[in-house]
Amino acid sequence: MDKISISAVSYTNTKPFIYGLQHSGISEKIELSLDNPTDCAQKLIDDVVDIGLIPVAAALSLPAWEIVADYCIGAVGAVNSVFIFSNCDINEVKTLQLDPQSRSSNNLAKVLLNNFWKTTPELVVNAGDYAESPDATTAFVQIGDRTFGKKEKYAFVYDLAEEWQKFTGLPFVFAAWIANKPIPKEFMAEFNQALKFGLDHRTELLKELPQRPDFDLEDYLMHKLDFDLTEDKKKALYLFLEYIKEL
Repeated sequence: MDKISISAVSYTNTKPFIYGLQHSGISEKIELSLDNPTDCAQKLIDDVVDIGLIPVAAALSLPAWEIVADYCIGAVGAVNSVFIFSNCDINEVKTLQLDPQSRSSNNLAKVLLNNFWKTTPELVVNAGDYAESPDATTAFVQIGDRTFGKKEKYAFVYDLAEEWQKFTGLPFVFAAWIANKPIPKEFMAEFNQALKFGLDHRTELLKELPQRPDFDLEDYLMHKLDFDLTEDKKKALYLFLEYIKEL
């Protein structure tokens, strides 16, 4: 069998999965690339890879897709790495700068603005002063490792997974392992075993990661992130896609 090409997000939240893929026999059967979320999704859309740990919103750009793992990047409540940072209350925001590295989180912000907060700020893509605007009514979406240690720097901080749960009562799925073509069942079984191996060895992984004085990595990887793709998470995933279609 030819090697299965896989793209995964390069953020800390993916490291347990990468650990599993690199420390199990499946490493001989895959070609793995680490990318930011937007590039990860684009590789799957362009058929450069067979499987991607992609932002779930990107599934809408695929002509055909299938979830191929029992695991995901998800959260039940606050995730502590996907935010809107703001100098004012969300209902007073006039301009929201979107994250240039994100699809799902930008769409999640839009869904919450439209349906939960019911406010319509101007949305800015690729802002020249992204994440640096001193304007009192400008806020910005930011995700991943770039958010670590920033919560204390802003007067108003909205954890988007937590806000989604307030809105829907459901957990949230940021990224799922998705294929753009049929994948052999025997590979999928081995793939799931490798992902589980990584999750089961998070304690060992944490010893390898550089520690930060401004962010609790252990709490993040062991508690804030919720990796099991449960039925509630699947329900949330498909509900989110329906909301995106309405934007």
